[in-house]
Amino acid sequence: MNIREKNKQRISLLHPKLVKEVLEIENFINTEVLKGEYRMLITHTLRTFKEQDELYNQGRSYPGNIVTYSKGGYSYHNYGLAIDFCLSTSNGSKISYETLKDYDKDSINDWKEVVNVFKGKGYKWGGDFKNPDRPHFEKSLGYS
Repeated sequence: MNIREKNKQRISLLHPKLVKEVLEIENFINTEVLKGEYRMLITHTLRTFKEQDELYNQGRSYPGNIVTYSKGGYSYHNYGLAIDFCLSTSNGSKISYETLKDYDKDSINDWKEVVNVFKGKGYKWGGDFKNPDRPHFEKSLGYS
């Protein structure tokens, strides 16, 4: 399955009010914004409470680094209102969480280009959180 198919599959799990918008954003970013070898790959959308709790326990009661500060039921991922991403080669053979790389050599960091598009569409970026979560976007649709 290529990046576009993986992205579409993961986007389809989002809240129904976000699916069309995120498909359009993803298409715009991957066809008009990122012109180099790397594209935006959506890594996570909807998570179960159990999956969220397992991530929450990482770096606490499980080995590894802390990756989230939200327990199950307290993450917008649990309601299909959040997206995590990375950059990936179009064939998926390499991924990158490097926020300062400019793979398409247009003098703007590719990560920042993705962030700017999502923020321009009203999404909150996890990089602006008290405990930054740079791969994360969320749109609450008025839910708390």
